[in-house]
Amino acid sequence: MKIEFRNNKDFWAGIMLIATGAVSILIARDYPFGSTMRMGPGYFPTILGGTLILFGIYILVLGLRRNEKIQGRWSLRAVIVLPLSLVLFGVLMKHAGFIPALAVLIFGSAATGREFKLVEVLLLTAVLTGLSVAVFIWGLGLPYPLIKGF
Repeated sequence: MKIEFRNNKDFWAGIMLIATGAVSILIARDYPFGSTMRMGPGYFPTILGGTLILFGIYILVLGLRRNEKIQGRWSLRAVIVLPLSLVLFGVLMKHAGFIPALAVLIFGSAATGREFKLVEVLLLTAVLTGLSVAVFIWGLGLPYPLIKGF
C-alpha cells in the first residue's frame, strides 16, 4: 500500500490542527499559566492548543490509514473572500460596531459558496446577527457597541 501525502485530506486536516495548536501554545507561552482553580491568561490557549495537537495527531494517523483523496477543486473565490471577510470583521468591530461587522462576516462567508442566493443569504445574515446579539451582547453582557454612533 502506497501512502500519498499530497492529496490525502485527513493528513492535511491533521497537519492544520497540529500547526494551529502549536501556534496557540507558542503565543501563550509568555502569559502566566496559573492553575485550574485560578486560571491565568495563558491557561486556556495552552490547554486548547494541546487538545488541538492531540486531535490533529489522531486525524493524521486516521488519514494515513484510510488514504482518502481530496475531492473537487480549490475555489479561488473562497480563498480570497473568506480571509478578507475575517479581516473586515476585525476592522469593522472597531470602527462600525458588532452588527455591521457580523453582517459582513456572515454575508462574505456565504458569498463564497456556489449556491449563493441573495434572499436566503440576507435572511441567514439577519437571523444569525439577531441570535448573536441576543447571546453575546444581551445574554453574556459583552461590552461591544451594536452600531458605533448609536
